[in-house]
Amino acid sequence: MTGRDLPPFQDLKDFLAFLRSSGELQQLVEPVDVHLEATALHRKVIARGGPALRIAAPCRGGEAKFAFPLLLNLFGTRKRVAAGLGLAPESLPELGQFLTALRSPQPPGSFRDVLKLGPVAKAGLNARPKRQNSNKALIDKEPDLTQLPVQTCWPGDAGPLITWAVVLTRPPGADDPRSYNLGVYRMQVLGADQAILRWLPFRGGAEHYRQWQKEGKAMPVAVMIGCDPATLLSAVLPAPGHVSELALAGIFNKSPSRLSPCKSVDMHVPLSAEIVLEGTVAPGETAIEGPFGDHTGYYNDAAPYPLFRLSALRCRKDAVYLSTFTGRAPDEPAVIGEAMTDVFRPVLQQAVPEIVDVHLPPATCSYRFAILKIDKSYPGQARRAMLAFWSLLPQFSMTKYVIAVDRDIDIGSWDDVMWAVATRSDPERDLVVLEGTPVDQLDFASPRVGLGGKLGIDATLKIGAETQRAFADRLTMPQDVETRAETLFAALERQDS
Repeated sequence: MTGRDLPPFQDLKDFLAFLRSSGELQQLVEPVDVHLEATALHRKVIARGGPALRIAAPCRGGEAKFAFPLLLNLFGTRKRVAAGLGLAPESLPELGQFLTALRSPQPPGSFRDVLKLGPVAKAGLNARPKRQNSNKALIDKEPDLTQLPVQTCWPGDAGPLITWAVVLTRPPGADDPRSYNLGVYRMQVLGADQAILRWLPFRGGAEHYRQWQKEGKAMPVAVMIGCDPATLLSAVLPAPGHVSELALAGIFNKSPSRLSPCKSVDMHVPLSAEIVLEGTVAPGETAIEGPFGDHTGYYNDAAPYPLFRLSALRCRKDAVYLSTFTGRAPDEPAVIGEAMTDVFRPVLQQAVPEIVDVHLPPATCSYRFAILKIDKSYPGQARRAMLAFWSLLPQFSMTKYVIAVDRDIDIGSWDDVMWAVATRSDPERDLVVLEGTPVDQLDFASPRVGLGGKLGIDATLKIGAETQRAFADRLTMPQDVETRAETLFAALERQDS
């Protein structure tokens, strides 16, 4: 990646001004109830590819008013996801190539290759966060979560849920922002100063929590609700293992992430933060979280998760409260996930070169189902590609079904993929079944929580030792005949009109 297509956005306000100028932000002055109504409105807007929404008068029960306006559907289109990273949508694959270089840089083979390393070298200068003594943009507020227009998204939800919380954690020891993890975890609000943090066991926040538990100490936690778009999206990107989310944000913004100290815990937060929640999580102190509606289209089970105790709340004078909902696609996580496919595709291709393309259908809860297009040249190659896919990134270990197809299949066409499955696979030979593997804890189809099976389908043409009979030729029409038929069809349409 050689640079940005758009100027850097210093904070969320800058980004919203850009969206407003391009017709991508709309304000609604009518009151909107954060209990169900905001979700119902959001669902209709995102289904139509609509704009980001600034709700000027969020309320609860038509009476309770809040100190902050509500911001919905910020990343509800692929275009806005790309813009948040400073890119045009067509530049997302280039970003993936750049992240691949960061993940596993190759030694230069010539002087020309050395010159190509320029963007990577420049990125390194922006990767290290910088600290400053204070952030005058943040003002102290009463540490009371009920000031926030927190949504109750679905009728069966256990209560209000903070859905766009960027949670900053660190390991025990001296405060060093280079070791921070930024993750988007949901937070169930229990009262004025208590919330529950829900994270999956393999997430960075959960790993830090286990380290603090081992030492028997309370873990400091800082939570941002809203900040500059690059930092928001860095928290959900498939980042290279040795590059922190703050480093990625600095690279995307072409300047180091600037941080200021928290007021009540030994941590720092980005200067661009809109609303900052500070607090601690004591070792072993949990509360029952859920049930809540989730991306599967079902309510998840209630379960114990760490309890967060609020010690300080700070915000910008004109802060907005960023929120979303999760449910059956389309929702923002599905839109972001689809856009990020372009970003992690080069990482996948570097590790498994025979993979030509990959598609995660949003309708199948995105990562639950993957279709791999491979360049097949030897027997057993489809199986190798499927097993490699499951092992590459932590989120791919949650993928239940993988279908491998040949280069001639359009993986964006469900009809084409199913045709390949129906005509190129045999259940006796072409199914790869794995047992006792990690699965999403929210997957009710699995017999045990967090543990279940995986299925791979080899829907490629069989070659060599894979079969004892030759495949028949595929039906195709000569191109000159197709061209002539198009001309005749156009004439027929003119005649009918």
